[in-house]
Amino acid sequence: MADGSVPQSARDYASTIPLDQIDVSHPELWLNNSHWPLFERLRREAPVHYCANSLFGPYWSITRFNDIMAIDTNHQVFSSEAALGGITILDQGEELRLPMFIAMDPPKHDVQRKTVSPVVSPANLQLLEPLIRERAAKILDELPRGETFDWVDRVSIELTTQMLATLFDFPFEQRRKLTYWSDIATTIPGPGMMVETEAEKLTILMECLGAFTELWNERINAPPKGDLISMLAHGEATRNMSPEEYLGNLILLIVGGNDTTRNTITGSIVALNENPDQYAKLRANPELIPSMVSETIRWQTPLAHMRRTALEDFELHGQTIKKGDKVVMWYVSGNRDEEVIENPNAYIIDRERPRQHMSFGFGIHRCVGNRLAELQLRIVWEEILKRFPVVEIMAPPERVPSPFVKGYLNLPVRIPA
Repeated sequence: MADGSVPQSARDYASTIPLDQIDVSHPELWLNNSHWPLFERLRREAPVHYCANSLFGPYWSITRFNDIMAIDTNHQVFSSEAALGGITILDQGEELRLPMFIAMDPPKHDVQRKTVSPVVSPANLQLLEPLIRERAAKILDELPRGETFDWVDRVSIELTTQMLATLFDFPFEQRRKLTYWSDIATTIPGPGMMVETEAEKLTILMECLGAFTELWNERINAPPKGDLISMLAHGEATRNMSPEEYLGNLILLIVGGNDTTRNTITGSIVALNENPDQYAKLRANPELIPSMVSETIRWQTPLAHMRRTALEDFELHGQTIKKGDKVVMWYVSGNRDEEVIENPNAYIIDRERPRQHMSFGFGIHRCVGNRLAELQLRIVWEEILKRFPVVEIMAPPERVPSPFVKGYLNLPVRIPA
C-alpha cells in the first residue's frame, strides 16, 4: 500500500466527518498511517483550520506549502519560545520547560546556533565522510542473509547512533543510551507508552543531563576540541548556560541527529519496496542516489510538524489567529501540496526538483544538520547497492504513534541469500 494511499474506510471517514471535528493530531492516525485524506481535505476546504478539542488542547492547522513557508519565516509574529510552549503540539509543561536554540527567537537563537554549526560545516563533513562509509560498510556486512531481521534496529538506529556518539564524543559502548533518550524526549506520556507520566519522563531526562554534565566538566577543563559538547562548553554564547538550557540543546541535537535520519533510512526501504519500478530504476542507475535521498526526505517527512505561538492577532485566508494561539505547521501536508508539487503522492526518484520540500523547515530555524543527514543517507545507499540486489520487506512496519516524529518502531526485512 503506497504511502498516501489509505484504506477506503479512512477515505470515507475523512470525507464525512464534519470539518470542525477534524483533529489531525490524534496519535492513532499516525500509528495507522491514515492521516493523508484528512490533510487533503484541509488543504482543499480549510487551509487554516481550528481544532477546538484535542489531546494537546486547541490548535490551528496550517496545511498548504506556501502558507507554512510564510509562517515559518515570520518569527516576529510566530514565536518558537519554550516559555510559550515551544516547537511541538505537545506543550512544554512547567516542570519540563527546556530552553533550546530551536525553541528561541532571535537574537539569542542566532548566537547559540552559530556555536554548534561548525560541526556540520562542509569542511567537517568532508572529514566525516570516510568514517561514515567505513561504519556503514561494517553494519551492512554484518547483516544476516536469507533470514528476517529488524532493519530499524540493525541499520537505521545503529548508523545514526554511531554518528551521534562521534559528534558528541560520547562513550561509544554506551551509544544506545542516546537513542533511548531521544525516544523518551519525543514520546507522549500515557498508558502503554514508553513513559506513563511527565514526571517519569523528567526523571529519565535528568539522567541524561547527569551523564552529559560529567562530559561537560571534562571538556571545560580541557583545550577546545571539535565535538559538540566541547563547542558548547567553550562557546561564548553557551558556556554560561543553565542546566535546563544545556539539556534542552542536547535534546535538540540528539533528536535532530537521530530521529530524522534514522526514520528516513527506514522510510527509503519502505518507499522503494512500495514502488518496485523506482527500486529497479535506482539499481539500474546508482547516480540517482542523491535525488532519491531528497525525494525520500520529502515523501517520508520525518518530523510531521513544527509549532509556533502567535504573538499578536493575525489574519490568514479569512481566519483570525488570536494572540497566544497555538499554530501547527504540518510539513507532512505541505510536502503533499498538489498546488506546489507535481503528483505529490507519487514517489519519483528522478523528480525534476527533488529538493523542493519542507522537511528541513525554512528561514532561521532550517535544520542545521540537513547536509549531514543527506550525506549519511547517500553513503548508506551507495554501500547497499554495492552489496544487495534487494532488501525485501517481510511484514508491514510498526509506526510511531505520534503526530510529531513520523517514524518507524520496527521493519522486518530479508536480504535474499
